[in-house]
Amino acid sequence: MPKVAKELSALDVKRLKHPGIGANATFAVGGVSGLLMQVTPKDGRTWLLRVSVGGKRREIGLGGYPDVTLAMARDRARETKDQIRRGIDPIEERKAARAQLAAAQSRGLTFADAVDKYLAAKLDAFKNAKHRQQWQNTLDNYALPVLGRMLVQDITVQDVLRVVEPIWQSKTETASRLRGRIEAVLSWATVAGHRSGDNPARWAGNLKELLPAPSRVAKVDNHPALQIDDAPRWLAALRLRQGMGNRALEFAALTATRSQEVRGARWDEIDLDAALWVIPAVRMKMEREHRVPLSPEAVAMLEALPRFKDNPLVFPAPRGGELSDMTLSAAMKRLHEADIAADGPGFTDRVNKRPAVPHGLRSTFRDWVAERTTYPGEMAEVALAHRVGNAVEAAYRRGDMVEKRRKMMTAWVGHLTGAKATGGKVVRIG
Repeated sequence: MPKVAKELSALDVKRLKHPGIGANATFAVGGVSGLLMQVTPKDGRTWLLRVSVGGKRREIGLGGYPDVTLAMARDRARETKDQIRRGIDPIEERKAARAQLAAAQSRGLTFADAVDKYLAAKLDAFKNAKHRQQWQNTLDNYALPVLGRMLVQDITVQDVLRVVEPIWQSKTETASRLRGRIEAVLSWATVAGHRSGDNPARWAGNLKELLPAPSRVAKVDNHPALQIDDAPRWLAALRLRQGMGNRALEFAALTATRSQEVRGARWDEIDLDAALWVIPAVRMKMEREHRVPLSPEAVAMLEALPRFKDNPLVFPAPRGGELSDMTLSAAMKRLHEADIAADGPGFTDRVNKRPAVPHGLRSTFRDWVAERTTYPGEMAEVALAHRVGNAVEAAYRRGDMVEKRRKMMTAWVGHLTGAKATGGKVVRIG
């Protein structure tokens, strides 16, 4: 029969000493077979259970003394042996528990931190710094005050509703974008292992059942556009003003391009001899290269601009970077205010009577094509870099169609400058 260890008392255990030679010493304490007190040369003390698990001799730690008392050590030893009898390996179970705890701790990510990590991971997906900043600002202004300190795994549908519902009626487009951005962050958090289950910000089969469709809540608020007949008077007033912001605004009007495309225009994109501006896909909203035929007036304006050493921008800001969007907006606003101060009507949208804005110049161009010319609408859409039918767009992107668009843009500039159009393409109304 195996030797049965003497059952030591708590005082006996306290008096155990290292013999002074060798490595760690072990002492059987009795009460449970295989229960040992391990004492280090420096008097460190821990409990061990020497036991057979699946035919293999194992030593299982039960904690340190005196935090784990003799009575506690015996209870733990009995529980461990009971696990072994039930076919459970205590060591492997502990490893699994530690791994589960580590995973749970790694998933303990706040929504604010998840936003930062998502943006860092997706940095290359943003076309420019401004777009990334807009993305961040939307979440900072609306989502973080509500969700910022919450752990991503704890966010529910009701939490997302607390963010988007207050602005769903009044700022529908912003709220819709915000919902999509929250969904993207939580989707990243799920794939990265920080949460599990359905995405509470998902629209289909989820928030769609709780919120009215954006299209039913509010109509799109169009940008206030310059009236067609006001355009010549507006351009004449603009040309009297100095400054790079005014020239950028003038170029935007002459080319019917977006503010961001004009503000980021580079000299290496422009061929003055061919009178062609090729905007690379990376700078376009639709992420496709866009060719802009330049009218003689647009070429002349560019030739008159100063060029700055080591600065590739056509319209640089005073400090060398890109002009801000507010620069063009402010220039437009000053024109309106100056016209009113001179007892004029100002420059307002025909429908909503609000002061025209830079982006509205594109609508003015589109209205002019539709109401005053016989140029095809598809050609105007391509000139505006809008998405149209693939076959139509492919046709209008061929070289000969670029030249047809050149005639259209020259006629447009003729309207802006008050010059008479030629070629029979412009229809005079009244």
